[in-house]
Amino acid sequence: MLRITFLGTGGSTPTPNRNPSAIAVNREGELMLFDCGEGTQRQMMRAKTGMTINSIFITHFHADHVLGIPGLLQTMALQGRKEPLEMYGPRHVDKFLYHLLALGYAGKKFEVKAIELRPGDVVRRRGYEIRAIKTVHNVISIGYVLEEDMRPGRFNREKAIELGVKPGPLFSKLQSGHSISVDGKEVRPEQILGPPRPGRKIVYTGDTRPCKSVIEASKDADLLIHDSTLSEETKQYAIDYMHSTASEAAEVAKKASVRKLILTHLSARYSDLGGASKLEEEARSVFENTEVARELMTIEVGYRDNR
Repeated sequence: MLRITFLGTGGSTPTPNRNPSAIAVNREGELMLFDCGEGTQRQMMRAKTGMTINSIFITHFHADHVLGIPGLLQTMALQGRKEPLEMYGPRHVDKFLYHLLALGYAGKKFEVKAIELRPGDVVRRRGYEIRAIKTVHNVISIGYVLEEDMRPGRFNREKAIELGVKPGPLFSKLQSGHSISVDGKEVRPEQILGPPRPGRKIVYTGDTRPCKSVIEASKDADLLIHDSTLSEETKQYAIDYMHSTASEAAEVAKKASVRKLILTHLSARYSDLGGASKLEEEARSVFENTEVARELMTIEVGYRDNR
């Protein structure tokens, strides 16, 4: 399971239709937050994601991406959390956390660890990794790539039986990459398994201008979640405030050959259905498989080979 829930899809100003930025990622039961704008914990309650978060990944320290953290920490403390929480972010994440804790949030109920990341840094987890990538905004910022490890190739059941392997535990050993012995003969995994298959890959940019580093990091991604604050008619504002238009996000997706593009961080002027449709239409003229994020929308990211 790789499930993305959009807890906040608006820009700097909350609207009746859109909360500020926050995305929950549930990978095989492991829950992470990417950004945590104002009201995120309430959105988590509405989406029923649970609050057993092990990590928060911050793209930058503009208020609309971090103001939900104090309340979330306080709620976790009140719920009796004891497990440590890791908070990743760009330079100064340690200072940000220091000031939060100085205000009394979470107190001594559980440990919160600040880990600074720079573009190219990797957070290694079991079966996958999260990489920090360079983005281009008007403050220090980073984006994130979550990419799973390569998976074993498809298991050729007929070939295994032909080589004398009986269905059962020996199948599992071969699938796990271990050679086995059958009637005194060695059977190796490469005799049974097809070529390795890619895991899943998602990219979350946070706020950014379209840039080469994001295109390179997004190559062949299953899902690209890109800043699309404005439309082409207000492109100069996007340039001035270091955001992207929907069309520019689509150009990034096209150049990177991603499977699907999700537009998020919509300006308040496009927060209603009509405005969102306008951005979606602009982007689809460049990259067809585009969708505007909706509040509490959930996406299940599947494997490219459907297995």
